[in-house]
Amino acid sequence: MAYLFHSDAIAEALRSEPREAYVEWLRTLPREEQFTSAISVGELFRGADLSSDPERHRRNIEERVLPALTILPFDVAVARPFGELEADPVLATELSEPELQVAATALHHGLEVVTARTGRFRRVPGLSIHPLPRGRRSA
Repeated sequence: MAYLFHSDAIAEALRSEPREAYVEWLRTLPREEQFTSAISVGELFRGADLSSDPERHRRNIEERVLPALTILPFDVAVARPFGELEADPVLATELSEPELQVAATALHHGLEVVTARTGRFRRVPGLSIHPLPRGRRSA
């Protein structure tokens, strides 16, 4: 199984004290099975720009995230499932546009979404979800 990391899953890994179970699980994954979407990267940069230390957060994204994950584009192939998801009146009101774009990326590429927002993403038919492992934060 290969995984598409949502921005919340990436942010958890970047915390000063990420959840131990999550870090341990990440260590078991081969690099070639780790993906994220350009949409999630955009969300990370938005969060960095809104933070109290934008430079540090941008540097983390550029030096830690981008080299560690394969970034999948939002392209025409992903636009088709996105359009189908957004045309669903229930999904369009319950998930944000970026969440629908991430879901469409995962569906198109056959990836399991790693996220803490399992309840939201479970509404998407056919989407595989991997919840963030729970557990205490690292010391």
